[in-house]
Amino acid sequence: MNDDTAKPEDTKPAPEAEVETDAAAPETAGPDPVEVLRAENSELRDRILRSAAEMENLRKRTEREVSDTRSYAIAGFARDMLTATDSLSRALMVLPAEARDSADPTVKSLIDGIEMTEREMQRLLAKHGVKPIEAEGQKFDPHKHQAMFEVPDPTRPEGTVVQVVQAGFAIGDRVLRPAMVGVAKGGSSHAAAADAVDKSV
Repeated sequence: MNDDTAKPEDTKPAPEAEVETDAAAPETAGPDPVEVLRAENSELRDRILRSAAEMENLRKRTEREVSDTRSYAIAGFARDMLTATDSLSRALMVLPAEARDSADPTVKSLIDGIEMTEREMQRLLAKHGVKPIEAEGQKFDPHKHQAMFEVPDPTRPEGTVVQVVQAGFAIGDRVLRPAMVGVAKGGSSHAAAADAVDKSV
């Protein structure tokens, strides 16, 4: 009897049921990789734009602070210097003109030296941005002027500065010392306009 003879049960085909079951199993769909990359790209772009805007704001703020420091660093010193300048001015004001004319050469030299010192101090203050505040003839501004008294003057509009007792000074946009002034009272608010019309006729 030949052993190579195949048995009928050995030639039976393998069942395909399991293969069909595996092929029919549903696949779980994940997020689209392109959309994920686009979202990440958009988020990174927003972050970069925000960072750039923050850096630009920081740069501008730093420049402004440096500029303010340069402009106003001497404010305290300048305020003290104004006090010294005022003392020199008052010393010159108390000297009557006849006393200057009749003074001996030594006293005249002393007076000239005080005048030169005052002028030089004013020049140096102006060099560093300290400027006098315009007051006389201007409308009273409580941010720049300090009213000391009122002057009855119907020819001037009410609230006009008519007299300066002590000059005011500012450095840049900041007031170092307000001007001490006398202010017109009782004048018509239209007096200036009327004067202008009369002069032009």
